[in-house]
Amino acid sequence: MTDTDTTATRKAAGPPRRRHREILETAAHVFHRKGYESTSIQDIADAVGILKGSLYYYIDSKEDLLYAILQDVHEDALRNIARTRAIEGDPLQKVRCFVTLHITFNVENLVKMGVFFQDFRSLGEERRRVIVEERDEYDQFLRTLIQEGQTQGVICPDVDPKFAALAILGMTNWIYHWYQPTGERTPSELAHAYADFVVSGLACDSATHRPGHRGEVAALDHAALDAALAAAEVENAVAAEQG
Repeated sequence: MTDTDTTATRKAAGPPRRRHREILETAAHVFHRKGYESTSIQDIADAVGILKGSLYYYIDSKEDLLYAILQDVHEDALRNIARTRAIEGDPLQKVRCFVTLHITFNVENLVKMGVFFQDFRSLGEERRRVIVEERDEYDQFLRTLIQEGQTQGVICPDVDPKFAALAILGMTNWIYHWYQPTGERTPSELAHAYADFVVSGLACDSATHRPGHRGEVAALDHAALDAALAAAEVENAVAAEQG
């Protein structure tokens, strides 16, 4: 049996799981630091501490690593859907659970989340389509919870489920950009604070609901608001001309 045959046989059997996991974790940190496009296979091999040729025992391409990292993110994140479904409670309580789990996952996986949002478009078309479909599943689950909450009278019917889900995920996903594990808030405190914020914005008492009541909270005089918007447009136009 030739060396090529031996390598092919090993690949068919699958690489050692622990070593493969180490390579994925290391690659995630290199991608996060340098960006996927600027990272070479040699960079990853150097970070792992193996020869470039030896790295190909575990992967066929750099894109394999990126795809495996993003699949890890989604497989772990999608487990939060199952965990949320399993709890006892109404849809609003499940939204609280979902947000708490999502924030906790994000702060515990800051590097991988950074790679996901910065680099997933570097995947080939077919792999990118798979990731987008999985992402949409997460989004759709949250929308469905909001719709069910409206049906059951615990979430305001004035809320647009699509807009609300996008706003919630946008707010919670951005945390990878600024959160520092050494900061003042623990992951648990942060998760509960976000969950409080989200459910407070969705909650509604169906017995006292009035259409449009959300717009009455901290309402502004329309003329004052229009003046503020106009001033902002002028300032942006001046800045654009000067820039």
